[in-house]
Amino acid sequence: MTDILTHSTGETATVNESDGIVLGANQYGKAEVRVVKVTRDTDRHEIEDLSVSSQLRGDFQAAHLDGDNGHVVATDTQKNTIFCFAREGVGSPEAFLLRLSDHFTSSFDWVTGGRWSAESYGWERIQVGGEGHDHSFVRKGQETRTALVVADGDQRHVIAGLFGLTVLKTTRSGFEGYPKDRYTSLPETKDRILATDVTARWRYVADADTRELDFNAIYDDVKRLLLEEFTHNFSAALQATMFDMGRVVLVKHPEIAEIRFSLPNNHHFVVDLEPYGVENPNEVFFASDRPYGLIEAAVTREGQAEVPQAWEAANPFC
Repeated sequence: MTDILTHSTGETATVNESDGIVLGANQYGKAEVRVVKVTRDTDRHEIEDLSVSSQLRGDFQAAHLDGDNGHVVATDTQKNTIFCFAREGVGSPEAFLLRLSDHFTSSFDWVTGGRWSAESYGWERIQVGGEGHDHSFVRKGQETRTALVVADGDQRHVIAGLFGLTVLKTTRSGFEGYPKDRYTSLPETKDRILATDVTARWRYVADADTRELDFNAIYDDVKRLLLEEFTHNFSAALQATMFDMGRVVLVKHPEIAEIRFSLPNNHHFVVDLEPYGVENPNEVFFASDRPYGLIEAAVTREGQAEVPQAWEAANPFC
């Protein structure tokens, strides 16, 4: 059987129902809505700066196959909803995304789930005479905070994180004991610079108490733990340091189910100054931006069930 689908342009496309081609997984929405919320209840203002994306999942087959938009909540409507919800206050990005997920899944019967994500940009008060100014700010320059809420029916998966947290220590790191073959040129070392740009995401335990968590306080403490653990102990490899960073987060925060890392090894090579008659006692380095080692791993709890649907949504669709 062959159907004729007429588009709004007047052109026609042939759809053959017997060719075995079907619609697969799909989602749609408004991406990277830039929201700046200023709270002016007093003369001392507060600022929240987000980039929010909203993507809906559900019964959208007619839109794809028949050109029927009866179930398509316009992406412009999703954008306006984000702005209106911001007017009521943001709070933590995780709580804000949970509110959006509840709204869209409860307001439209055919929306059964979705993906809501945010990047949060930090600002701090400009110091004037040793005190933070009431309404003038300077952008923080360390990391970018991330948040993700995945809705699947009544279930919510909350994933928080950060990226661009650049760290370095000048000693107490080495790399020895690795296998060598005829292609190996890297010398072993007991004392090297260890540097990386931390990308981390942690998934909260999915239960009814998640909405009661102080996501802002937990974020600040997780960042503190990551930084402190990076400095502790001798690092035999970036892999070992990564695991230690993840382990301490899970030990200190039982509400976090697992944490995942992507850490580039930002290589610093000692420069050979002997041709110029100059000694280099491990003090002058060449910082190489590429190629670089890329170390990735998940740190989780023994016996804990995996939640692949949450992590699949944490990445781009394709």
